[in-house]
Amino acid sequence: MLKAYKYRLYPNKEQEEHFMQHIGACRFTYNWALEQKIKAYETEKKHLSRFDLQEMVVKELKVTYEWLKDVNSQSLLNALINLESAFTKFFREKKGFPNFKSRKNPLQSFQIPQHYTVDFETNTIKLPKIKQPIKAKLHRKFEGKLKTATVSKTATGKFYISVLVDDGKEKPDTQYFDDNSTIGIDVGIKDFAITSNGDKIDNPRHLKNSMKRLKVLSKRLSKKQKGSKNRAKARLAVSKLHEKISNQRADFLHKTSSKIISENQAIAIESLNVSGMLKNHCLAQSISDVSWSMFFNQLEYKAEWYGKTILRIGQFEPSTKICNVCGFHNKDITLKIREWQCPTCNTHHDRDINAAINIKKFALQNQNLIIT
Repeated sequence: MLKAYKYRLYPNKEQEEHFMQHIGACRFTYNWALEQKIKAYETEKKHLSRFDLQEMVVKELKVTYEWLKDVNSQSLLNALINLESAFTKFFREKKGFPNFKSRKNPLQSFQIPQHYTVDFETNTIKLPKIKQPIKAKLHRKFEGKLKTATVSKTATGKFYISVLVDDGKEKPDTQYFDDNSTIGIDVGIKDFAITSNGDKIDNPRHLKNSMKRLKVLSKRLSKKQKGSKNRAKARLAVSKLHEKISNQRADFLHKTSSKIISENQAIAIESLNVSGMLKNHCLAQSISDVSWSMFFNQLEYKAEWYGKTILRIGQFEPSTKICNVCGFHNKDITLKIREWQCPTCNTHHDRDINAAINIKKFALQNQNLIIT
């Protein structure tokens, strides 16, 4: 089973220069390969494969630009693999045509497929083409076969390494679940998540709580002269606040998803078109802040780790408008209505709790299980 472990790196100035050299070389190789693929198709209607580009890198690119020889060759070839993956997503999943990488992107990275070591005794990591071991905060130990490592630099100047490890273990068998061990979850903006048990998890609103300070820092940044040191300081202050908000959000999502996974055998959720919902300019900022996609992603991979089951229902299921007691379909419910009473059975419904119960009910029905 594959797992990734992320650690903070503390390189010295010389090692930082090596990191930036690797990042720049991989970005240069990626952009060069993308340009070659575009030119080949426009002029000859020819498709250049990853292997064609690898041969061109060895025979042409490294001869023309000798400074590329100072960089780990496998990192350069891995940039071509990333480009191939980008084109695969473009053709199969319609994810958008690959873009050229910019040195101004807030997150910069390069990958190391092999020939690196992690020493937990000395808290150091040895990477190819870098002579001295790099200090790291190895707060979690692992055992297994080392796969690809990714070194990244954040907008605040911090360096991290993410190590992919194959621990040799098989994924656990999916555990049995029934009505009592299944929970339905309806996500929202007013409350982050509402369960079929009637529990509501408050939305922490990390971005909204920091918006006043963010506006002040952004206004200061806009007034600084471009290219000046004061502008760089102001940009760093904005980046640090964004990083704090991102860390707060990730911490909350991890704690919430881990608690839900540990307490239930199956979790029923609703498929949402988040990218489509973000086109609503009135709710786009709140939807981005609540980060439903990241939450669902965490539930899925943690369910695989522990043998739990994720049940999904379609995004067009009328979970909000149906009475979970008698099945009455209330077509008049709008977003403003938070509570309503069923005219058939006179049951008083909380809009979100009723939706969570229906999500669980629909999911179990799809599994040919009966909800009581």
